[in-house]
Amino acid sequence: MKKYLLSIFSICLAATMVAQEAEQTPSPWDFSGVVGLNASATGLVNWAAGGNNNVNGVAFGKVRLLYNENNLSWETNLNLEYGLSYIDQKNDPFQKSSDVIDFNTKFGWQFHKAWYLTASAGFKSQFAFGRAYDGTEAADPIISKFLSPSYTDISVGIDWKPNSIFSLYLSPVAGKITTAYVGSAVEEANPGLRQQMQDKYATWVYSKEANADGTYDKIYKNAKAELGLSFKGGINYTYKDLKIITTLGLFTPYAWDKTEMFDAENKFIGYRDNNRRFGNFDVDWDAAISYQFLKCLNVTLSTSLKYYNGVKIADKEGHATERVQFKGILGIGVGYSF
Repeated sequence: MKKYLLSIFSICLAATMVAQEAEQTPSPWDFSGVVGLNASATGLVNWAAGGNNNVNGVAFGKVRLLYNENNLSWETNLNLEYGLSYIDQKNDPFQKSSDVIDFNTKFGWQFHKAWYLTASAGFKSQFAFGRAYDGTEAADPIISKFLSPSYTDISVGIDWKPNSIFSLYLSPVAGKITTAYVGSAVEEANPGLRQQMQDKYATWVYSKEANADGTYDKIYKNAKAELGLSFKGGINYTYKDLKIITTLGLFTPYAWDKTEMFDAENKFIGYRDNNRRFGNFDVDWDAAISYQFLKCLNVTLSTSLKYYNGVKIADKEGHATERVQFKGILGIGVGYSF
């Protein structure tokens, strides 16, 4: 009987020691992020300065999966965001305020201290149709759609990661694919949308042969691929209930067709490559600061700044040129940080 009890005790002791050792061994995986729903409302009664009652809501999620073991490192980030606004007005009461799909992953092999030989891939797009709200009774024209436009990048380079918070990545071999695809059914319901989008997002090239007046015709395509130089930096920091996530991406193509173009009056109007040349950088900068309180409530400030060479945005007078795009959202809502 004593031997039997001693055997049971030995097994239990061994199992306890193994469990304690497993608990003490840190996991190579780290999963963090913030998800939530922010909302705001404005009510006006006899407000002399004018305005409309409105309700705004934005659902968002930012997650990060990090793996570190031996000489291998794998980091994946996903940012999803969608928002709607209701404005108390006759025309265009419901308007999209935010729409983001942003995925990035990179896998690295450590060859010296904080330096990694890394392969990276990313994808940016949107969920729903985008419209140009003009405030009239006429139907608002569609200017973008699900997964169009989209930006895909694949690269190989060197990543410097001194810790789990900060990373700096440089790739001399980076590919970028810009897609502005419009299916037949959508094009039939919205005539001219395909050419409009491919013109706006520069998924076209000039013909090799000039016309008699010295100009070049545009050849429209569903997608445009480029090879260039890429730079990416990121910070993911958590202190108690405060979380800060920011990423910066730069890309410039190597190719540059220096063929000059002139209008009918022999006035220089640009290069045949639509200014897509080395040294002209595309910029993607996103930042989010979130503070959680009372377990389930949070305050979130998110900003996004973009500048794409070749992507021309028209002003109110209809003049189209490359412009800095900026979006900022400050909200209080229900959320959870982990």
